[in-house]
Amino acid sequence: MGRKWAIMKLFPGKEEEYKKRHDALWQELIDAIHRDGGKNYTIFHDPETNLLFEYIEIEDEQVWASRGGDEVTQKWWDYMADIMETNPDNSPVSIPLPELFYME
Repeated sequence: MGRKWAIMKLFPGKEEEYKKRHDALWQELIDAIHRDGGKNYTIFHDPETNLLFEYIEIEDEQVWASRGGDEVTQKWWDYMADIMETNPDNSPVSIPLPELFYME
C-alpha cells in the first residue's frame, strides 16, 4: 500500500462549484478509482491560495500511474476544466508532494 499527495489549483470563486461537483461524484468514476486500487481519497482546500491538497492511498504504483486512459476519467477532466488549472488534455495540473515524515 502506498500514499500519494499532490497540489492542484482552483480558479478564484470556484470553491462552491468544486465541492458541489465532488458531492455528486459519478459512481462510474468511483468504480474506476477503486478498480485501479485507490481508496481513502481526500481533497483539502486552502481558501487563501485556492490550492487543493490531494491525498489517496493506492495499492500499486504502476497501476495507479496508468490512470487517466479510461473514458470516464477523461470525461471527468473535461467536466472540471472550467473551474481549475489543467493541462492541454484537461487533466488537472497536479504537482506531486514527496513524503518527508509519516507516523502511525
